[in-house]
Amino acid sequence: MIDRDMLETEVGSRDRRAGSWAGRRVVVTGGAGFLGRFVVERLRSADAVIIVPRSADCDLVDSSAVRRLYHEARPDMVIHLAARVGGIAANQRNPGRFFHDNLMMGVNLIEEGRKAGLSKFVQIGTVCSYPKHTPVPFREDDLWNGYPEETNAPYGIAKKSLLVQLQAYRHQYGFNGIYLLPANLYGPGDNFDLETSHVIPALIRKFVDAKAAGNSAVTVWGTGRASREFFYVEDCAEAIVRAASSYDGEAPMNLGTGREITIAELARLIAKLIDYEGDIVQDPSRPDGQPRRALDVSRAGREIGFIAGTDLETGLRCTIDWFLAHRESARLVHDVS
Repeated sequence: MIDRDMLETEVGSRDRRAGSWAGRRVVVTGGAGFLGRFVVERLRSADAVIIVPRSADCDLVDSSAVRRLYHEARPDMVIHLAARVGGIAANQRNPGRFFHDNLMMGVNLIEEGRKAGLSKFVQIGTVCSYPKHTPVPFREDDLWNGYPEETNAPYGIAKKSLLVQLQAYRHQYGFNGIYLLPANLYGPGDNFDLETSHVIPALIRKFVDAKAAGNSAVTVWGTGRASREFFYVEDCAEAIVRAASSYDGEAPMNLGTGREITIAELARLIAKLIDYEGDIVQDPSRPDGQPRRALDVSRAGREIGFIAGTDLETGLRCTIDWFLAHRESARLVHDVS
């Protein structure tokens, strides 16, 4: 039987008038995480039966645990959000672990899902899979035209390998798996631990702490010239649920806004929104990561009718407000020196 501590199940009313999700059994790996909570909320509102495996009790790296999950949960669909992930520093410290764990989680879920007769598998990829010098905007057809940026290549290649697996399984077994590539996420509930966070939560925390301490300057990694595209987490959840419902193509699909901003511009914007008046100092001894990053999102527009609805400044205000309201619980063990 499924242990209640391992699985959190949300059962809707099963009213078929609620649409195609009503009564469908959906496993959402990573469903208790940053992105996962928003995906689960959308599925719950559509009357799906949602099953969230807890990592402490279901190790997705272990094929026998995944086999048991399928046997007990009996899902119609899996949305695989779980990942071993972090910013540049975390990728530099854990290249082997990030490669192995992300690859094996996906491999096991896809293989055991194929054996279990799963009707659909939704794999969340990463923009880190794109080649380091991909022309902007990144088009899905460019995914194999070079090696990823070195600092997160192990993570990016592990995730990209799962696209190969899904396409191979589609051709050999008729397995319906789709592959989605979201831009860099941010929003309420993000990870604000400076040792493992991505750039937006890290900058928010640095500026909030500097303002509170009266510090005259904040140091930002890199030259500031690198650019990124940032995707509000609630918009991403909407896009994933749309694709899970209506996209069945074997080609990967970018999800994002299609707009980029340099890290220097981002830092100035966050400082302004926090009302921090000190200096911003770039540290060029620290890596920039990929030089530029912005997606061509036209396929998502054509295939699932998705256009991101939250502009960056609005999303940043919501994220900053959330952090200020949850500052003590969001602050993890690593403090600013």
